[in-house]
Amino acid sequence: MVFFMKQVPQKPTASELEILRILWTRGPSTVRKVYDALREKKTLGYTSVLKLLQIMTTKGTVRRNETQRAHIYEACLPAEQTKRQLAGDMLQRVFEGSASQLMMHALAGRRASREEVEELRRLLDEYERSRR
Repeated sequence: MVFFMKQVPQKPTASELEILRILWTRGPSTVRKVYDALREKKTLGYTSVLKLLQIMTTKGTVRRNETQRAHIYEACLPAEQTKRQLAGDMLQRVFEGSASQLMMHALAGRRASREEVEELRRLLDEYERSRR
């Protein structure tokens, strides 16, 4: 008997995250569109972007639609799900599962705006209400 486990996409690198942000914002895109968007922020060759997208396809972070002449790439998971997985991984690996340690270090690292602090309070209140 053979069992197939669902492959969980590997964690994206910093460059791969930049590409994912473009795909999440702009939707399914050709290599050219991803390249043009990346070029606005940094110098990167077209073939480098193509190679990154090929690697990401192999890793399972993007999928490629080959039905058209120009291949179209799209993120396999929505932004929120990917962010939640990355945050959960960092929470376990770096902060040994302590959400308060994560929050204290995040707030100590940079000055949060009044709006961000209010949003955090609102989220904590909402979290407390949902646990009752």
